[in-house]
Amino acid sequence: MKKTEWYLEYEIIINRPGLLGEISSLLGMLSINIIMINGVKHARRGLLILTKDDVHIKRLKTILETMDTIQLIKLRKPKLRDRLAVRHGRYIQSDQDDRKVIRFVRDDLGILVDFMAELFKKNEHKLVGIRGMPRVGKTESVVAASVCANKRWVFVSSTLLKQTVRNQLVKGEYSPENTYIIDGIVSKHRANEKHWRLIREIMQLPAVKVIEHPDIFVQATEYTMEDFDYIIELRSHEEEEITYRDLELNQFPHDHGYM
Repeated sequence: MKKTEWYLEYEIIINRPGLLGEISSLLGMLSINIIMINGVKHARRGLLILTKDDVHIKRLKTILETMDTIQLIKLRKPKLRDRLAVRHGRYIQSDQDDRKVIRFVRDDLGILVDFMAELFKKNEHKLVGIRGMPRVGKTESVVAASVCANKRWVFVSSTLLKQTVRNQLVKGEYSPENTYIIDGIVSKHRANEKHWRLIREIMQLPAVKVIEHPDIFVQATEYTMEDFDYIIELRSHEEEEITYRDLELNQFPHDHGYM
């Protein structure tokens, strides 16, 4: 029988010596293996566990709910955020009003790269937007995540080294194993119809597309924010405001089409 992974999270109500050992022993008696364990919040522990029989999970749930030293929080098939929480010791931060908006600060680059790498691993359509001010690490994080996911990255428009605006791709660049990186500001201000035609072709590929400055990108295209699977916000610090007017004026001071 194939083994399946589960995510277990509990809050410690009475923190006494030997508590973790008791829970580990309980898992062992139920033939449940521990893959990874870490603190994920104050007084909370998260575990990735493995079992051959889901009946053991039902028994585990029943027993844990009778314990007065802990409170069972989650027992479910692991989501991406659960895996990251166990790896890094805390949950990534989501917007309370829009759950697909994920927030990071520059000190979180390791978690951000890990998060995006997990998104990039599947060869399927996924549209990811990333907001942030200059030199905060947006493009570098996307490239690093592509490396971790064993993906080739293709700049369709970018300002990483110099302003890049591609009108065509070469053989081998049309592949679901690539990560396509588009700078919304550069495309809006420097693109011609051939560039937009290329973007429409790329959007049809079963591959990952990362749009820097997605709010500007949707102003110049038929796409909307609803088309994005995730919106990542990267800041130098938590209080930093992400604005676009000064950014556009600084990069394109002679573009009189901007209002």
